[in-house]
Amino acid sequence: MNTGMKIGFVGLALLLIYSSSIQAGDKNKKLIADALSAAPPTLKDKVTVVDWENNVLKKGDGSYTCFPTPPSLKGKAPMCMDGPWMKWADAWSNKKPLTIKNIGISYMLAGDGGASNIDPFAEGPTKDNDWIKEGPHLMIIVPDPELLDALPTDPNNGGPYVMWKGTPYAHIMVPVGPRK
Repeated sequence: MNTGMKIGFVGLALLLIYSSSIQAGDKNKKLIADALSAAPPTLKDKVTVVDWENNVLKKGDGSYTCFPTPPSLKGKAPMCMDGPWMKWADAWSNKKPLTIKNIGISYMLAGDGGASNIDPFAEGPTKDNDWIKEGPHLMIIVPDPELLDALPTDPNNGGPYVMWKGTPYAHIMVPVGPRK
């Protein structure tokens, strides 16, 4: 192989690497924008953004971590979680037991694509799983599940409600905008 061909192959390889990095950069920008759509304006410049493979896309200095919409979901469902919610998310995603020790707050200000109000592991709507597509909302977890008894479980009551009551993953849903 002559020198000109070698230089040509090296140039082509560098071009492919550069093109791949531009595409990855564009993809990361979209993931970051999606994740940040869940956060209130006061947190957006402070949060860490992580993709669903635990790659840090944006390092923050605050106590919240934002995730883009999970790739397995249709629609939008980005979320921003504090420390207690990160523990909650680990337990829920791995179907592990969970004990909440502190109040936790999570933001989903872009809303979500839907979830069962009664089954934490439902993957789609059925006749009896009380599927709800929520608009912008925040979610609150509490250390004492008895505190949830004061709230309704009906997502159509016009205010906060308890999702997944009676499970370790029960939490308060607080709608803050119109439902989708």
